[in-house]
Amino acid sequence: MSEYKGIHGAKVQTYSTDPDDPIVGQVWFNATSDTLRVQSQTTAGAWASTNSLNTARYALGGAGIQTSALVFGGEGGGNKTLTESYNGSSWTEVNDLGTALAGVGGCGASNTSALVFGGETSPGPQVATTQTWNGTNWTTVNNMNTARYSLGGSGIQTSALAYGGQTPNVANVELWNGTNWTEVNDLSTAKFRVGNAGADNTSALCFGGRNSPGTRYTDTELWNGTNWTEVNNLNQAKDELGSSGIATAALGFGGNVPPATANTEEWNGTNWAEVNNLSNITLANAGTGTTNSSLNAAGLVGGNASTIAEEWAGAGASVTRTIDTD
Repeated sequence: MSEYKGIHGAKVQTYSTDPDDPIVGQVWFNATSDTLRVQSQTTAGAWASTNSLNTARYALGGAGIQTSALVFGGEGGGNKTLTESYNGSSWTEVNDLGTALAGVGGCGASNTSALVFGGETSPGPQVATTQTWNGTNWTTVNNMNTARYSLGGSGIQTSALAYGGQTPNVANVELWNGTNWTEVNDLSTAKFRVGNAGADNTSALCFGGRNSPGTRYTDTELWNGTNWTEVNNLNQAKDELGSSGIATAALGFGGNVPPATANTEEWNGTNWAEVNNLSNITLANAGTGTTNSSLNAAGLVGGNASTIAEEWAGAGASVTRTIDTD
């Protein structure tokens, strides 16, 4: 019988933690978890549980990528100032927001550079405040023009877009250039609790959401830096969903249909396709990342604020799996 060394030219090595950058097909023994592990390639996108947040909450903001993420604010026994940083493995509490807020807009490139805007204090009102994160502290900068909460937001700390929101319903859109907010062309439909994706303030995707009477939307709108254009709809009308990605490649996951759902849909720049569900039925959750590598954080699970976190590996992504030796 062929041995692993004869096939791959090396013995199975022992590590105290998983190696930093394993190649597809590499096998190792994790002495801490007492498991045999392998780096494999996915054939279809799927969610897998990862380490939980420190504090249960929902209606929170998120920024960054799967391996370098930040979540902030939210609600759970009152509105929160709490900020948590994710390094791809575990969550660490870092310095708080200046104000306890829920229903914020948020975006950013990593856990060292983020932007939070709008939101609602407890028990109100909605705010127009903006704060920037430098990896250590939040700093208050220039306000939005329109106070609102449950709004969509995408981009990075120096180039962002805020759209929709509740005051009660607005189609209002504002562009952030790193210093000031400027009102630009509105969404086609006033809505809040939308899904959102986008790399900067010149390209964004807004999808789903609802209005105050309770109508939920499948509508998808694409921003080209000047105008919004209606494009192909989601398969399922919903609001309060998590989201990630850019205007041409996005994910929407969880949300309220009602009831709450674990449904995940992937946008390829033209159409939405249903893909593998979240492991947990979740709404009012935060999302970050790309269609190849996303993070879902917290939200309402079974009607309760949660600390759950799940990671998405897209089709063809390299993922670490445990080998069942029983």
